Amino acid sequence: MTWKYYLFVALILLVTEQVGAQALSSNFDQLEDYYRREQLLGNIEPNYSFVSYPLFPTEAFDVNDSYRPTETAESFFERDVNELLEKRLPSDLSLQLLPLVWTNQYNSHHPEDWNDGTMIPAKGYQTFVSGGLYFNVALSDDLPSLSVKIQPEYAYASNPDYDGFPLTRENPELATLRWAQYYFNTLNYIDQPERFGEDAYNQFNWGQSSVRINYKSISLGLSNENLWWGPGRRNSLLMTNTAPGFRHYTLNTTRPIQTPLGSFEGQIIIGNLKASGYPPPNTEVKDHNGIGFYSPKRQDDRYFNGMILNYSPRWVKGLHLGLIRSFQMYKIDMDDSFNAYLPVFSPFSQKGIEKQAGDTKEGELSNYQKRDAYYSFFMRYVWPKAHVEIYAEYGLADNHWVGRDFIVELEHSRAFNYGFRKLIDLPSEDQVIQVGMEITHLAKNPTSVLRGPQGVYQQGSKTWYTGVGVRQGYTHQGQLLGAGIGPGSNLMSLNVGWNKGLKGIGLHLERYAHNEDFHNEIIKDIRMHWVDLAAGLNGSWDYKNLLFSLNLKFVGAKNYQWEYDFNWNEYWDNSRGEDVFNFHGKLGIMYRF
Repeated sequence: MTWKYYLFVALILLVTEQVGAQALSSNFDQLEDYYRREQLLGNIEPNYSFVSYPLFPTEAFDVNDSYRPTETAESFFERDVNELLEKRLPSDLSLQLLPLVWTNQYNSHHPEDWNDGTMIPAKGYQTFVSGGLYFNVALSDDLPSLSVKIQPEYAYASNPDYDGFPLTRENPELATLRWAQYYFNTLNYIDQPERFGEDAYNQFNWGQSSVRINYKSISLGLSNENLWWGPGRRNSLLMTNTAPGFRHYTLNTTRPIQTPLGSFEGQIIIGNLKASGYPPPNTEVKDHNGIGFYSPKRQDDRYFNGMILNYSPRWVKGLHLGLIRSFQMYKIDMDDSFNAYLPVFSPFSQKGIEKQAGDTKEGELSNYQKRDAYYSFFMRYVWPKAHVEIYAEYGLADNHWVGRDFIVELEHSRAFNYGFRKLIDLPSEDQVIQVGMEITHLAKNPTSVLRGPQGVYQQGSKTWYTGVGVRQGYTHQGQLLGAGIGPGSNLMSLNVGWNKGLKGIGLHLERYAHNEDFHNEIIKDIRMHWVDLAAGLNGSWDYKNLLFSLNLKFVGAKNYQWEYDFNWNEYWDNSRGEDVFNFHGKLGIMYRF
């Protein structure tokens, strides 16, 4: 019998066996949140941090099936799976069909929402399909195992045109000025297309696929999976699943590593980032001298190196403290030094970095001048008895010069994200009410504004996710690696809901201020902040092998695209903004084999 025969028979029979060391990607929101709630309820040990995704539930939480944690659910088809596999597969090979996922989305006026991986920000209808196969070869418990996950993804978006940044205004000179300001402040320093082409959009990629060698708590491999670093639930500063997954080599833990001082978790990756290939809007716009504002970006692939390290002290149960660092630069600009390939181990101070770089020839840039760097510190505290979690992340988009600079101007280039969640037991068994809040702040503070703009030779302060050394900014294929709200933006979110296992119904409210850096530095009119107020209904429900998810969001955008009809006679008349309504609907269906 050949391996191809075994694989073919397994697929035909739709058989599965529960296997270990399988990653649950950051795109399965309902399942991830279920495990995190279980920790708050005391059903999962508090020493697991939930700050690095993908999760490995079979390793970390000792569950049989990552996708079906509630074993009481019935199946549509009843078969003796173990007996079928015992007859047709060798004992050292385990195989599982991965869930079939189908997600449909609709935006009525303009793109809305984030944390959706391969899907793109687009108006109109969009659909997403994913499925695949996972198998694991384990010859012995004392030897490393080999796991292969093939889980491609496909996305289609109708991608119709919509009202973006206004091409014209009542005052033509003001329209030209605004475009110049928009390009020189934002568009020339980030690869974030307003629209992904002029036609319908299609993308097929490797999705959540990976090849790994696993041994005890360690996994080494090549992966295309989406990552999420940090304790945030709605946003995280340095790594989310807003962009599609990118190809990377990974060395990570699958469960906490216990030591006399406490437990450690972490991941270090080396990856490849790509440009979107789509230009920003209105690239033909010019000033009165015929000089264009658009500066084309290099389309070279970028080298990415990132790391997350979490420490859970032995003496404070439920406390998690950690560090995240990330660096990117164009591959073609790299030299052969250790610092070029693993900058996550470089010093934190600008003075230390320059000392490590050594002397360079006149007019030549060193590695640190060619790259963009971010780092953040985070904490998460879990209190199972009270069913409470609190968390925070504080990030910096630039290095301080020395320790004194760090102390004197701690807020230079900072951003932060913090929140909490409380579960309240209901009289009915296994039912809870959850209340949560999260605030994300990316806009510059006065300290950052005073230091001026950042340049290759100047240590100033940039808008988060824009780039000087790398003008694609902190993106992959035109979407953000970090918080999906985007450069210079702020978000306040509040949610309340009912949960029982994988079933849940909730309400959420949000206030989303778009690119406050552009407003505060360029527009400078207190009437013209672009702010979305949104109310939404979300839910999830499992029935046998099926898991449904629903998100309905009603958005009122005030001063959409920073448009405001000036009325010089009534300065405080705030009713003259360009206010629009947008409906966002998303329905997901997962079939778990």
